[in-house]
Amino acid sequence: MLALQAGGALAVAIPGLPDPGPVTTWALPLVRLLADALATLTVGMLVTAAFLLPGNGRTVSPHGWLLLRRAGALSAGWAAAALALIVLTVSDVLGFPLQRLNGAAVISFASSISQGRALLLQAGLALAVAVLARVGVSRGLAATAAVLALVGVTPPAFTGHAAGAGNHQIAVSSLVVHVLAAALWIGGLAALLTVRRSRHLADAASRYSRLALGCFTAVAISGITNAAVRLGTVDQLWQSRYGWLVAGKLLALVILGAVGAAHRSRTLPALHAGRRGAFARLATGELVVFAATLGLAVALSRSPTPVARNPADADPLTELLGFPMPAAPTPGTMLGQPLPDLLFLAVTACAAAAYLAGVWRLRRAGHPWPIARTASWLTGLLMLAAFTGLGVARYAYVLFSVHMAQHMVLSMLVPILLVGGAPVTLALRALRRPTDPQVRGAREWLLVILHSRLAKLLTHPLVALGIYTGSLFGLYFSDLLGTMMRSHLGHLAMLVHFVAAGYLLFWVLIGVDPGRPRVPHPILVIIHLAAMAAHGFFGLVLMQTTTILAPDWYTAVHPTWASPLAVDQKLGASIAWAFGEIPAAVVMILLVRQWIRADQREQARFDRAADRAEATGEDDELARYNAFLAAASRAGQDQHRGQRP
Repeated sequence: MLALQAGGALAVAIPGLPDPGPVTTWALPLVRLLADALATLTVGMLVTAAFLLPGNGRTVSPHGWLLLRRAGALSAGWAAAALALIVLTVSDVLGFPLQRLNGAAVISFASSISQGRALLLQAGLALAVAVLARVGVSRGLAATAAVLALVGVTPPAFTGHAAGAGNHQIAVSSLVVHVLAAALWIGGLAALLTVRRSRHLADAASRYSRLALGCFTAVAISGITNAAVRLGTVDQLWQSRYGWLVAGKLLALVILGAVGAAHRSRTLPALHAGRRGAFARLATGELVVFAATLGLAVALSRSPTPVARNPADADPLTELLGFPMPAAPTPGTMLGQPLPDLLFLAVTACAAAAYLAGVWRLRRAGHPWPIARTASWLTGLLMLAAFTGLGVARYAYVLFSVHMAQHMVLSMLVPILLVGGAPVTLALRALRRPTDPQVRGAREWLLVILHSRLAKLLTHPLVALGIYTGSLFGLYFSDLLGTMMRSHLGHLAMLVHFVAAGYLLFWVLIGVDPGRPRVPHPILVIIHLAAMAAHGFFGLVLMQTTTILAPDWYTAVHPTWASPLAVDQKLGASIAWAFGEIPAAVVMILLVRQWIRADQREQARFDRAADRAEATGEDDELARYNAFLAAASRAGQDQHRGQRP
């Protein structure tokens, strides 16, 4: 409450203006804090049960089962809190006390307003987690519930302060990273305090310590980035009430970092020595600081930011795009006016660091790793970061032609390069097995995923082909494109789908990683030819269409300096039709090369078998097959002679 008062979130009611009343004013932040706490605890219980504690074969441990049951109850309460937030938010937005609300207003808010839809989605995901946590005890089910819970904490991050003004690409993405890392960090620590066996706690705490270090780094970087966007200038850190709350969170972060260092240097060795008390005391104090930090976060979400906006001076395009309309594109502006997205930056940075760490570990152990694979992976990540964060990403919002170029690069060029890096092979060779055989490490989870039924379904050549080609026609010849462009979450999902669909198809076609389906090379060539034909047909249909795609979006954001919408769409169609030629030819060359090498390996195997047969005096497989054919021929001739009159 002190944080709400200090941040200016508790405004004094002005006579004559709508007022939701004291119940909504005080209940809304309290229920928000309750929902965040329940969500965090749910994530921690599930992650600990699935990933940190040892299991019992395919099932979780007895204590993991207890954590699953607790997570089910917590997620049910989380869903109820999210539904209550919908009602309280309607009361706050309309300025009506709770007793004056009607069901139609609440339903309309939950179905048509982004903030209401986000809360409704969060409630639905929390209910799904509650069901999954109660229906089984397998570690795979617990892992699925944990991932679903992590997804469930993110919807509110796409509304509110972060999405309400300029630079929302940076603000929203940084807030998503922030809440995900914080949920893992806080929830994991709370769950560890419920573990009673010292041996299990010591091992789980060691694994959690590595996770917590990564979460601390992510929370610090994303929090500072988000605060910079919301504050506007550095002096607002001490000159505004919002800045005071940010300073409080920064101080709490420093304290938590110091406590984490103490855990790594003092309490973890004590735990391994069988002394649990020091860890429990320090972790309890750490949770108290975490609770205060959550309170500050709720107060920040309710407090006005220093970057004030006058509705009379608001730029509709900036509100819609998240940035002012750019000038006419030049090579310099396409590369020199970046529009960074923290999610893609974080993914590319982590993927590059993890890959290089795996290569370093292999070479340190004396195992070579091809430089070409490393170069292919890093080049693919560089292209991914460039086309999602440089000026081309800015112009992709307002020009269909640039969007199509971005699509082609992300769905063809980037996946081919990433597949060439053979990341699964590197991971399986570089990742270490846990000392406890009942613990599933990253390598074990990767193997589980590779051999899962879902992976077998998705990697079927026809399914991969259908996902890749079907998304082309489904996105552009429906209303889906405009819907995706209007939402930052939808735009992110669209870009991720481009990369994932392309990676899946080319991994099936030319990948060298284990886990791929064993498909004869002639079939793979036919699949690739079908993909090329579908891609070319898509470009041809797009060039011949006279209907403007996503007209509501592109009409609203069309620049005054740009060509007419129809002309720009024709240019985009030409890019789609022509771009795939070179990547498709490269894939065909690689396919034929792999086919030739497979035949050479098969012939070498026959030659080795013949050499062994000659050395031992035994018939080889080919000789036995020829003898079988000769015997069958003689039998046929004898039967024919016996049938003569």
